[in-house]
Formats: sequence, structure tokens, C-alpha cells
Amino acid sequence: MINVVYAVIQIVVLVLAAPLVNGIIKKVKALTQKRKGAPLFQMYYDLFKMCKKTVVVSDVSSWILKVTPYIVFSTAVAAGLLVPVTTLIQPGWFTGDIIIVVAIFALGRFFMMLAALDTASTFGGMGSSREAMISSLIEPSILVTLFTIGLTAKSTALFPIMNFMKSTGTPLIHPVYIIAFITFFIIIITETSRIPVDDPSTHLELTMVHEAMLLEYSGRNLALMELGAAIKQLVFITLLVNIFIPLDQLIGVAGIAAVAISLGIYLIKVVCVSIIIAVIEVSTVKLRLFSIPNLAALSFILSFLGFLQYFVFGR
Repeated sequence: MINVVYAVIQIVVLVLAAPLVNGIIKKVKALTQKRKGAPLFQMYYDLFKMCKKTVVVSDVSSWILKVTPYIVFSTAVAAGLLVPVTTLIQPGWFTGDIIIVVAIFALGRFFMMLAALDTASTFGGMGSSREAMISSLIEPSILVTLFTIGLTAKSTALFPIMNFMKSTGTPLIHPVYIIAFITFFIIIITETSRIPVDDPSTHLELTMVHEAMLLEYSGRNLALMELGAAIKQLVFITLLVNIFIPLDQLIGVAGIAAVAISLGIYLIKVVCVSIIIAVIEVSTVKLRLFSIPNLAALSFILSFLGFLQYFVFGR
């Protein structure tokens, strides 16, 4: 029964809250530009509208283009099931670890790049090559950062890691976790194609990366790709807030009320991170393509420094 409750909560929270993150980011950016902007729930309307439209598929494409939206969405949901939104419900079955989460996302990215090449589109090939370059540069930082956190918790499983972070009280007062937190924020911006790495609101051929791989999709397929990307973004934010900003240990009640409070706190943390991402986007400009390796190098240096500090400041 606990397994079913855990799975239902994970899927419902991730699928329903993921589009809201994009809505918050766009709303904050609009307000900083003295515009009213789109409603917070605009992405929900767009997804519903796309699901009602007819799917148009290129005649030169193969089965890869047709199955990729379902694979991307499924991998995002599967990874989301392994990253708890609350630590107060622990299922009896294996919940995976950080290495499996990275591998699942890599599988979705592989099919996305493959499908972009499937139609022989110039834009698709350009987006795939750029995505391959960026992902190969940032994944070492992801693994080193998560491995450092796993060393401190003596486990790579996410529940033991989050429970260990709860026992520390305030992880961000320790130098290792401060550096890991900054590194992970850079990883989120890179992995979710946000400014300064990519601009999700543009379709300029010289700048787009993620959007270039979505130009051949329409209707329900495009809705699945957009929702999968939104869920992936929320999963990374969940890792950030539940590992580095644990607050479940402060809840003084038990039972269903405790779970409800925990989910409320989680959503507040997600909203705060979304606002910070929006502020970063309006405060910076998009980097040139050949400047992105410098940002990736910075994230890897920070992650490696955090790894070294684990031994310097004690285990």
C-alpha cells in the first residue's frame, strides 16, 4: 500500500507541478520587464491545446521519430519516481540511486538527439550536435557532485542521502555542501537549457539548442516532449531542494498531516528556486556557443574542489 501511495504522490506532484515552474519563471521575467506576461498556468493551456491537434510526421522519418516523445516522457517520469518529493513516505521497494537517475536521463537525451537526426533536418542536426557537446561537458560535473554527496552519506541511494542531510540540520553551512550547491545550480541551468546556456523562448537558428530538436514535432508528440522537459527540470530542482535544503525534520506532527505539510514546504522551495532561476535569466545574457565549455569547466572545477574538501574538512 505504501508503494502505491508513494508512486501516486510522485507522479501527481511531478506531472501537475512541472508546467507551473515554467509559468513562474516566465511570469517573473515578464514582471521584471514591466510586462503583464502570460498567466501562470499558460503551459497547461498550451499542453491541452496541443493534445487536441493532429500529429504531422515527416514522410522521410522512421519509427524513431514516432516513439521518441513517449520515451522522453517515460524516462522523465521514471527518473521522477526515483527522486522523492517528500522523505516522509519511504516505499518498501528499491527507489534507485543517483547514478540510475543520470543514466535514465541520458537514455531520453540519446533518443531525442537520434530523432532530431532522423528527418535529415539541418536544424535538427545542428541542435543534436550542440546538445551532445553540452551534455558531454556537464555530465562529469553531475557525477562528481553527486558522488561527493554520496561519500558524505555513505550511500548513492537517494533516500539515505536525503535522510542523512536531514540529520545534519543545515547542510549549507558546510564548505563541501556550499560548493556542491553552487555547482548543482549551474548543472540545473545547463541541463534544462536555460539562459545563459540556451534560450527556450527563441527560435533563432544561431542560438537555439533544445528547441532545434523539437521543430519536427506537433500535436500530442510535441506536448509529450514539452512536458517531459518540464518534468526533467522539476526533478533536478527536487534534487537540489531536498538534498541541500532539507526541512522535513522540522515538522512536529505525524501521519497524513505531516505528509501534507512536507509537500507544501516542498512546493514553496520549488517556487523559490524558480524565482532565482528567473532572476538569473534576466540578469545575464546568453553565452556564445564556444563560451559554454568555460561554464562547464567552472562547474567541474567547483565540483572537484568540493570532492577535495570532503577529505580536507573531514568525512
